[in-house]
Amino acid sequence: MPASGDPIATPAVAQAGLLNIANLLTVVRLLLVPVFLWLLFTDGTGWRIAALLVFGVASFTDRVDGQLARSRNLVTDFGKIADPIADKALTGSALVGLSLLGDLWWWVTVVILVREIGITLLRFVVIRYGVIAASRGGKLKTMLQVIAIGFYVMPGPIDPLRWVTMGAALVVTVVTGLDYVLKAWRLWADGRAGRTSDGR
Repeated sequence: MPASGDPIATPAVAQAGLLNIANLLTVVRLLLVPVFLWLLFTDGTGWRIAALLVFGVASFTDRVDGQLARSRNLVTDFGKIADPIADKALTGSALVGLSLLGDLWWWVTVVILVREIGITLLRFVVIRYGVIAASRGGKLKTMLQVIAIGFYVMPGPIDPLRWVTMGAALVVTVVTGLDYVLKAWRLWADGRAGRTSDGR
């Protein structure tokens, strides 16, 4: 499975078996999403702390499964699809949940979700022209989003810290999204040019 973040073209790798530790961690991350939401919507400081811990564990599995996939060559078609879905499900549900609770402005949630869903769809459109892997900007974006969401889930009067980190996450999210659109367009254009030169 690819690590979380926005992709750039890389050479294809051999497929590993479907049942492996990296894919298992991705499934665990998906299963933790409803647990996190249940804790988030339960009143009480203790429940908020529990929600923060579950969110942290789920986010950590994203980092670990990416490292395992790269180091042990555990890339699978399932992982290519499920990993980004699990990432978006975790961060997306957290953003929507925080906005429903009135803790986060809706416009921030909408901007981030439109960018994330749009780039995910665009990724599937251009995948026929090349295999996709994570970029440094995408990794930074994911890290900032996770930290910012964590601060918003965390109880306590830390609003300035929340605003600064979410602002940074929002800026990097938009900038890397535009950069990925450019990379995807180049990948698509190169693929189309290659087909034309082959006479197809």
